[in-house]
Amino acid sequence: MLRFLAGRIFTMLVTALCLTFIVFFLTNLPPNLEKVAKSELGARISDADVESWLGRNGYADPMIIRYGQWLGVVPGWTRTDAEDGRRFGRCLPDNGLAAVPPGASEMPPPTFCGVLQGDWGFSTVFRRDVGEVVLRGLALTGKLMFWVTVVMIPGALIIGVLAGMREGSRLDRSLSTVSIVSTATPEYVSGVVFIALLTPTVFGYRLFNGSATTAMEDATFYNFTLPVVTIALYGMGYIARMTRASMTEVMTAQYIRTARLKGVTFGNIVMKHALRNALIAPFTVIMLQFPWLLNGVVIVETLFNYKGFGWTLVEAAGNNDIELLLGVSVVSVLVVLVTQLISDIGYVFLNPRIRIS
Repeated sequence: MLRFLAGRIFTMLVTALCLTFIVFFLTNLPPNLEKVAKSELGARISDADVESWLGRNGYADPMIIRYGQWLGVVPGWTRTDAEDGRRFGRCLPDNGLAAVPPGASEMPPPTFCGVLQGDWGFSTVFRRDVGEVVLRGLALTGKLMFWVTVVMIPGALIIGVLAGMREGSRLDRSLSTVSIVSTATPEYVSGVVFIALLTPTVFGYRLFNGSATTAMEDATFYNFTLPVVTIALYGMGYIARMTRASMTEVMTAQYIRTARLKGVTFGNIVMKHALRNALIAPFTVIMLQFPWLLNGVVIVETLFNYKGFGWTLVEAAGNNDIELLLGVSVVSVLVVLVTQLISDIGYVFLNPRIRIS
């Protein structure tokens, strides 16, 4: 088991390095860097001013060097203005965007200041450290993901098990239809429908709020139900269909027939014999939902004005905030890799044949 974990963790690290380098390369292409310079100095600056700003702020170094500086394995860049003697540097305040006057008394900056040292950069949109912005978005989206998980996973498993217990029955056909309809309906469609039907005031009373902005501070049934249900319904159908298919296959297995011939009650057959084996495939699918929930809430958070992780991603991409985009990408990569590791470990424990081999 330890060898299995060591191999998986090594693969995770290599994958994380490759993915973060790809994201770093794409976000640091020359057109993007030109937009950053113009957003800092003004849209009408000349090409010479752009080149000067990029060189003064460390963007003229080779790509691999800048990736090492961002990662924290290469010393951070430093520059001194030839005219007024002000110093710029990645390890200085605001990651070089704020200049230090000559002769200023301060502690010497650290040599390495990258992601590995906990320095994620400075957001040009929010004018705050990237780590603070990302953690705030993660906390808000984490709250949304928690309640979505509470609604989605038990509901999907119940629907899938009930449908798969008696294949071809009226209950199976009805639940399968509901699952297909929920999965086929995009979140932006169901969200708009919910807002149109459930938020108008009727007889002086409104059941739900169409905006989840107030839920950022105080989530209640009134302001948090619609975004939770919108996301849960979309993911519930897929998990329910996978659970039904797995349950149907297990219920036709030889050991289930043997249990029936021995006179074991149908309830005990389902709960004690069929359910654990039927959950092996859905467990992998459920673990795949967490990366989707983290990045797939973009539409719902924008629709309900809930400023979480997805909203932060939209703001970073729309305003070409390179450091924030990189921070969001790192978190997304880590969530995907960690959930896959948990999925592999859980699969080993659920399936004895894998554990023995």
